[in-house]
Amino acid sequence: MDKNKVKKRIEELAKVLEEHNHRYYVLSDPAISDKEYDDLMRELITLEEKYPEFKDINSPSQRIGSKLDAASANITHKAKMYSLDNTYSTDEIIDWHHRVVKGLRSERVEYVCELKIDGVSISLIFKNGSFILGATRGDGVTGEDVTANARTIRTIPLSLRGKDVKIPKLLDVRGEVYLNKKDFEKLNKERKESEEILFANPRNAASGTLKLLDSRVTAKRNLNCFIHSFGIIEGEQKFKTHWEFLEAVKSWGFCVNEENKLCRTIKDVIEFCLDKQKTREDLSYEIDGIVIKVNSLDSQSRLGATLKSPRWAIAYKFPARQVTTEVLDIVIQVGRTGVLTPVANLRGVECGGVVISRATLHNFDEVERLRVKIGDRVLVERAGDVIPKVVKVVESTGKSIGIIKPPKACPVCQGKIVKESVDEVAYRCVNPKCPKKFEGGLLHFASRGAMDIEGLGDAVVIQLIEKGLVHDLADVYFLKKEDFLQLELFKDKKADNLIKAISASKSRPLSKFLFGIGILNVGEKGAAILAEEYKTIDKLLSAGIDDLKSIYEVGEVTAKCVVDYFADSKNRKLIEKFKAAGLSLEEKQSLRKSDKLKGKKFIFTGELTTFSRTQASDMVKSLGGEIISAVSKNVDYVVAGESPGSKYDKAKDLGLNIINEEQFKEIING
Repeated sequence: MDKNKVKKRIEELAKVLEEHNHRYYVLSDPAISDKEYDDLMRELITLEEKYPEFKDINSPSQRIGSKLDAASANITHKAKMYSLDNTYSTDEIIDWHHRVVKGLRSERVEYVCELKIDGVSISLIFKNGSFILGATRGDGVTGEDVTANARTIRTIPLSLRGKDVKIPKLLDVRGEVYLNKKDFEKLNKERKESEEILFANPRNAASGTLKLLDSRVTAKRNLNCFIHSFGIIEGEQKFKTHWEFLEAVKSWGFCVNEENKLCRTIKDVIEFCLDKQKTREDLSYEIDGIVIKVNSLDSQSRLGATLKSPRWAIAYKFPARQVTTEVLDIVIQVGRTGVLTPVANLRGVECGGVVISRATLHNFDEVERLRVKIGDRVLVERAGDVIPKVVKVVESTGKSIGIIKPPKACPVCQGKIVKESVDEVAYRCVNPKCPKKFEGGLLHFASRGAMDIEGLGDAVVIQLIEKGLVHDLADVYFLKKEDFLQLELFKDKKADNLIKAISASKSRPLSKFLFGIGILNVGEKGAAILAEEYKTIDKLLSAGIDDLKSIYEVGEVTAKCVVDYFADSKNRKLIEKFKAAGLSLEEKQSLRKSDKLKGKKFIFTGELTTFSRTQASDMVKSLGGEIISAVSKNVDYVVAGESPGSKYDKAKDLGLNIINEEQFKEIING
């Protein structure tokens, strides 16, 4: 057969098959029978096997899958994949709406409401219309490469269609991969027959399926994907609204949820949320809430984002599912900061597709408020459909024993217990050598948000501590292969992989390290702020309370905690030990446009109208300027927006250079 004819036939078959694939899986409007489709696919596969030089990586035949050569690699997202802040009532939605209105200085705000699919977030990248990469959300900055498995998902186009809206040169769209309820039930039925462990819910099944090392298995499980947003669009496309974007991606061949609704008012938003809350069980897939987004893309840009979440979007989580069960025991857990948390061990009961056998009681004040005792029947809910908690006692049985009181000593190490103030609800173990504190601290240090040491999980950490192989956080970096081979279920390959993961973590930035070592009152955002300001651990070590307080968003409590931590000789020695192990303990320099504001100090007070406070601060930093929070004679510019606060009055008293928003823009753009 003439090769030119073969090449042409392969291209024709690929085009026809993808068209029928789109009609069947996206439009639910098939035009041929399953047998006709299968015959065309067999012809394509036969020709590709005989003439592999004409086989395209995005051929419809690739949807069948294959065995992968290696585990998923990590991918750095081209644009951060944010998580969403949650609301749990219509009052909270209205409060958020008021913040949006205040931020935009406009009462007229349109919203788009989308069903919050209970699945797995994914980023899909297309170059000149061809699918080139699929990655999980991960920590929002880096995720796992799942390209091969994503190709098997029929609702993800392998080549974009460009009939109505021109295809972008580079497109990064975000969506949710999910499993329909019927497919989930079928999968669990098959696993039960094969005596395999059952998946707890469709979300877990989708997550596990997306990361399989055999995409042939992934292909058989019928994953689906709804597109809901974008990270990057490069080309001539200029969308004014999120709704325009959703319409465009439908024309490119993506599957967009038909339940999405454009809402003109916040009243329409609330009506939509309450309606879907009532009818959620009628859907063929699981949802756990509604995502509400500001429609205008310009308004989204003006509102900006925090470290973790956009200010222009919010999730309304449906009321948690509730069940009743019996409290079998109440135990006290010791966390990494020494906080004692009472936890109820429950008679196992299913709630929202998950068997619940434990639920937090938060603190001893809450135990007293609930009057909960061992033997009681209690109402339990999954808060946000995730974390189980005890809501109330529904029956205090005759076999109930007394209310659990705070212990006089740590239940793990018998160390001293303190409650630092009258206002403090938490009781803490203050013994620095408490093994449970160390266990929690090490797990936190190795977690994805901190040093991201894959493989250093609960079972490994517990064994390392029990065998006396680690006594502080830095000891992890001095472990050898033979140390891990002493642990249960460890063979050469697993030990080698963990050694590599530990070694790779040495190059993590200072922000991750500061979050990982667990300084009291220094969370992920605070660690990032400190690292950005000081760049190296040595510079931070020499900072005083006043130095730290002068940093925008660092308060007195946080400043004192940082200084106290590094004033402790044991912690100083620990830092030196980390250095000896080869950790960089540096933050990469921020990209600057210029140094024209180098040495200039800015303070903001009041509300800005054309951009958020964070955006304004980033502009100053990108030009070499510095943002501080305390008013002093060293400030070069006080930028006063609408309704300025006490900083404005103090700046006037000191005779500082006070400028308005327009003057600020002239400085930035001049």
